Amino acid sequence: MFTGIVQTTSEIIQVEKKKDFQSHALRFDEEMRKGLEIGASVAHNGCCLTVTKIDGDLVWFDLMQATLALTNLGKVQEGDKVNLERAAKFGDEIGGHSMSGHIMCTAEVVDVIESENNRQVWFEVPANISKYVFDKGYIGIDGISLTIGAVEGNRFCVNLIPETLQRTNMGWREKGDWVNIEVDPQTQAVVDTVERVLAAKQA
Repeated sequence: MFTGIVQTTSEIIQVEKKKDFQSHALRFDEEMRKGLEIGASVAHNGCCLTVTKIDGDLVWFDLMQATLALTNLGKVQEGDKVNLERAAKFGDEIGGHSMSGHIMCTAEVVDVIESENNRQVWFEVPANISKYVFDKGYIGIDGISLTIGAVEGNRFCVNLIPETLQRTNMGWREKGDWVNIEVDPQTQAVVDTVERVLAAKQA
């Protein structure tokens, strides 16, 4: 489980591509490596990946075909930075909201509005995902727990404070970029349950 509170961003140092498979290595600082072992889970842009090798300060992860197809991690290149969060432990404070690290889709950044001490970013999600997106609801964007500011059809926005901009990749996301989306699991459960009940009554 993850909390959506990104701990740091880290640079992709090396990428090894094979057919329908990819491995990449990131440089972890001492704090991020503390207690880290092979098999541990670390969210990259919100996607849960497993540590496969630790070589000094370089930590390696494998990405399977489904991960490459469903997330923006298949497009990362050496030198790119991704958001990182270590898996939460029982008893940890949940400052964001509970997240699984399972990405549902990617969304395109369709607009960025800058103002003093604030940055508003608009995204467009596929039509089948928009039913889970509600004004003032939670959503995971590249692993960041954020509150939805407004919804217009398949588009929604979030308002980003300086702390989020400094700590995460939302500080440099621009129009045309693609981000990973994980909808709030409680919202998804309620919407899906209501749909099933209504479908059963109409049958």
